Amino acid sequence: MSEKINYTKAFEELQQIVEEMEQGEITVDELSDKVKRATQLIKICKTKLRSTEEDVNKILRELQSSDDDR
Repeated sequence: MSEKINYTKAFEELQQIVEEMEQGEITVDELSDKVKRATQLIKICKTKLRSTEEDVNKILRELQSSDDDR
């Protein structure tokens, strides 16, 4: 997965794939490729969410630590 795509773009593309699947717009021939792409997009989103959660938790710990030092 060498491509660089941000969370918003990945999520939007994933939503589009889901819509196409729900509306029956994906042919059997396209299905495998769409599922593979959706899997890649989910990984991108999960990685970004995990990273963001870690960053927020780090900031909160730092804030808590600075409050405790007072």
